[in-house]
Parts: sequence; C-alpha cells; structure tokens
Amino acid sequence: MSSKGVLSLKPGLGALSICCALFQTVQGISLQVNKSGGNASSPLMYGFMFEDINHSGDGGLYGQMLQNNGLQGTSPDLTAWGAVGDATIAIDYDNPLTTAIPHTLRLDVASGTTGTVGVTNAGYWGIPVDGSEHQTYFWIKGDISGDITASLVGNGTGTVYGSTSIPVSSNSDNFTYVEVSLSTEKAPDGDVYFELSLDGADVAGSSLYFGLVQLFPTTYKNRYNGLQPRIANVLEAVGASFLRFPGGNNLEGESLDNRWKWNETIGPVQDRPGREGTWSYYNTDGLGLDEYLYWCEDMGLAPLLAIWAGFALDAGAGTPLTGDALTPYVDDVLNELEVKIIINPLHMSIAKRRQYVLGDSSTTYGAIRAANGRTEPWNVTLVEIGNEDNLGGGCVSYTERFTAFYDAIHAKYPSLTLIASTNDASCLPSPMPSGAMMDYHDYNTPDGLVAQFDYFDNVDRSNSLLVGEYAQNDVEYPIMQGAVGEAVFMMGMERNSDLIKMASYAPLLQLVNSTQWTPNLIPFTQSPDNVVETTSYYVQQMFSVNHGDTIKEVTSDSAFGPVYWVASSASDSSYFVKLANYGSDTQDLSVSISGLSTAKLTVVGDDDPNAANTPDESPVVPVESTLSSSNGTFTFTLPAWSVAVLAAS
Repeated sequence: MSSKGVLSLKPGLGALSICCALFQTVQGISLQVNKSGGNASSPLMYGFMFEDINHSGDGGLYGQMLQNNGLQGTSPDLTAWGAVGDATIAIDYDNPLTTAIPHTLRLDVASGTTGTVGVTNAGYWGIPVDGSEHQTYFWIKGDISGDITASLVGNGTGTVYGSTSIPVSSNSDNFTYVEVSLSTEKAPDGDVYFELSLDGADVAGSSLYFGLVQLFPTTYKNRYNGLQPRIANVLEAVGASFLRFPGGNNLEGESLDNRWKWNETIGPVQDRPGREGTWSYYNTDGLGLDEYLYWCEDMGLAPLLAIWAGFALDAGAGTPLTGDALTPYVDDVLNELEVKIIINPLHMSIAKRRQYVLGDSSTTYGAIRAANGRTEPWNVTLVEIGNEDNLGGGCVSYTERFTAFYDAIHAKYPSLTLIASTNDASCLPSPMPSGAMMDYHDYNTPDGLVAQFDYFDNVDRSNSLLVGEYAQNDVEYPIMQGAVGEAVFMMGMERNSDLIKMASYAPLLQLVNSTQWTPNLIPFTQSPDNVVETTSYYVQQMFSVNHGDTIKEVTSDSAFGPVYWVASSASDSSYFVKLANYGSDTQDLSVSISGLSTAKLTVVGDDDPNAANTPDESPVVPVESTLSSSNGTFTFTLPAWSVAVLAAS
C-alpha cells in the first residue's frame, strides 16, 4: 500500500493516480470517491463474538436472574441465598430434582414456628426489575397446603416492586412444579432481592425442598428461557451480521471434562448440569445451543458455531488429543451438526430427542417439533474448529486435529464454510484446504491498532480471514483514543474485504461487579437502565449500519494520517464514507461524490482522548447533522479524536 491516500483495490480495479488538479481545494483534505468499479465487500463484515466471561451470560444477557439457582457443581454452596424469619437453609443432597440437578435448597422450620418464613436470593449483585411482567418457576417437595408469596423487594428500603401469592399443595414424596407471573414496578436501581415466603405455622416442624428456582423478566422477543431485553435491545441496535459462539476460551475449558459440551446445553433446563466455566464461575448452561441459535434468528445474525477440537487450556489435563483418541470427539461434532439444525423440544426426554431432531413431520416427534413452530432447519453455514490453537501449546498438534475435524465435517457437509482457529502457518496444514478460512486476533494499544491500518494490504489471499477478536487492551473502559484507533484498524479491514470476510470486537459484555477482562464493548450493572454504550460501541454501530456491498476507490491530495478513510456503496445512489481523526487537531474535509446532493453526517468524538462512557457517566454520544453538497462536494470539519460516517444519497 502506498503511503499516499490512494485506495489500492485488488482484483480488477486499477488505482487512480493522485492528481491534485482534480480537486478545487481551499484548505484541509480533499477526497474524491470514484463511483465506477469497486470490489465486493462481505455482507457479514461486522458481527459479535460471545462467550460467558464477566458474567455476560449468567447474570447478564441470559434472562434468568437468580444466582446459584440450581446449586450446581460438585461443591455447591449457599452463595446468594438467605433465610427469612425463624428458619434455616441448607444444601440437600438426598432429594435430587433430576440427575443433572442433584442438589436442592432445604428450608428447615422448627416446631412451634409462627410468622413468615422463607428463602431469598440476591441475584447477581442485585436484580434489575424493569417493570415488565415477570415469571418465576420452581419445584417444591414437602408437605404443605397453603399460599407461597413470590416478591421482589428493595434492600434496605423494603419497597415491594412486585408480589403475588401462589396456592401450593405438595407432599414429601414427589416434587411439584410451580409457575406464576407477577406484575412489577420498575426499580430505581438493582438493589433488589427475590423472596419466596409462607406462613411458618403451615410447615412448622418440617422441611421444604426447593429445586431450580428461576426468575425471568419479559424476555427479548418473548422467548421462553430467553434473553434480557435491556441488553439484547442494545445489541440489536448495533446492526451486526453474525454471532460467533460459545467462545473463546470458554469453549475449550480448563480440562477435557470441563469443555463446552453441546449435548448438555439442550433440552429442559432441569436436564442441564452446567459446567465449571473457564472464567472463575460456574456456568448454568441455561443459555445453551438452541438459545444461541434463537438469538441469531431473532437478530438476523448468521450463526458462527465454534466446536471443541481436542484441546483444553490446561494442556496437561488429558489434552491435546491426537490419533484415534480424536475419533469419538469428531463423531460428537457430527452429531452436533445434525442436532443443531433443528430445534429441541423443551419438555422431551433425552432418549426421544434424536428422533425429534431428525424425524420429518410424519414421524411422531417430528410432528411435535412442527407443532412447536419449527418446521425448518437452522440456517448454519459457518463452523470454526477450536479456539486460538496457536496458544498454550496447541500449535504443535493443531495440524492433525484441524485436519481430522475438517475432513470429517467437509465430507458430510461440503457446503459448510470451515474456519481454522489461527492464521499462524506453523500451526496449519500446507496447503490449507481451498475455501477454508482462518481466524486472526489482535488486542493492541491504540497506536498499535493504527499501525495495523495497512497490515492486510499484502497478506496472502489464498484463504479468507475472520478477525475474530480485536480491541484496545490497556484500559478499564473503552476511551475515545482507543475507539478511533479501532476505527482505523476497521478501515484497514474494510479496504481489504476481499480478504477479511468477518470481524468481531471482543469481549462483548461485562457485568462490572464481576469482571475478568477489560475493556468490554458493553458494560452494565443491575440497575435496569445502566447498560453502557461505550465509545467503542458507537464506532461498531456506525460502521455496521453504514456498510455498503462494494468498496470504492478514493483519491486524495493528502497522505493517510492523522485522518484515515474508506468508502463503499450500497447502490448507484447510496454511498458511505468512513473517516477517523487520530489526532488532537480539528481537520477540514471536502468529500466529492458526483451527482449526490444530500448526506447525513454522524460524528462521535471528544477533545479529551481519555474520555470514556462508564456506568457512572456517559459524556460521549454521536452527533448527527444534515449536509447539502455544492456540485457533489460536501465540506465539514472533523473534531479532534473523532470518528465520522458520511452517508450520502
């Protein structure tokens, strides 16, 4: 790539020479967008990468809001639980709800007890009561015939934000399933707990057993076992094109046994044992394979399914697997690729699930599937084999492992696009299979990201790339300088979108009370309105919603830096010019697109390069204005440390 501001496009498009006489420049930087020709740009350019880190799933996007609700794991404790009144609570090992949920919460009530008794759950550092209709589901075992009250109560204030009584009749022989809705009033913050209470006289001298207590708000798209809308709506507004899931390191697990097991994340939640996650907390797997795919469908995202490929993070814990030891795991993936393409019923037994998945509507369980509203397969075309196998000792065995999975999957599903988890040639077969993609990651400083602007200009183009993870990596919350640096890096990708087919910022979400990695695109607390649109969020949104299908050549009278740009078109009359000012001085611009008369200019920036939107304050917001051209030329000023999109028509 020339150091001058000429976009060198690869196949079938020659570079225009720089000719300052073409421009009627008074001052500043002049750009001219060539309306003819261009290179096709990937429709999947900007997407999401998700794994359960920073309680982004459990306690975040996943709608179930009670922490430790199933007492899962081999060494459960009473985290988040408390007792009400003259009663005590304990973990019970002798009254399992299911084989997957072997522990229940025991409420012991002494003889002669009167007054209110019960259990409370503090949620994940609070509960974000948003004023919607809430649902609670739980199982109860023990002798009782009376009312149980479900309530959402403010800590300290005692304010009740929602409450309802449930007539319950249960016995000590079997679990009774209870579900109820409760209307709520919006809480001003997340300092709220959930309570199940009853008259102590009704159970004095006995014990009650509560199994898998759940609490949901009205979910995104009203999905059963769905997503929290306060976070999902912010994600939807990005206008992203794909979702890479379930990780990330959380796919690999710390050991062979703790890998992400797709078959333990499907079906009724009471049949999901969960797993010890990679990021210091237990994963309930309530957000499982089907829930990910519904998320994709509801937001119009192309699913990019990552599969476990024989390597865990602790390479001494039974991995990497090679040779014949890989065979059962390759077979497991082939089963997943069949299972993932059809919805699973919420209340089917494990034994019946396979017929439900593969049977057509004339079969018994295929008819049930159709009756549940899912007659068509999931539209999954992208599969990534492993995660960052260039790291942690995975490289030496990845050629063998990648080949084993690739050959088996490609033979059965030749139309799938398969992606290697690294672009490090020393870890990959040579040559790479034609049509396979590779994954490139770059966490960097703002200066380092800007230095990567032309990195992809001369990369070998034999195989396309997914840039599966990138971001500034040295701050607590995204700052304006970092967001501009990310924008410059993204422009470098977009200019090379014959090579770069997909890109996703990472990590995506962060519950600030439990953080393992910073920065993140969208931090949040449990206050219902405290979901932060960071400086980096706005850049992702601006680039995603203003993306054409053809990259256009741009000529300029100036070299790149501190101002950078890229242009694309969606039709003969719809153009997008993206600009970044990586510097502390304002910059005057003129952008010429012949024949176009009006444009919307969206700018996000701040004179302070360290300006950040945080849970405490959000000083940086995009500003929109309408411009009119003079003979197809738009003039405006870029503020210091800013990113802009000129959408012209």
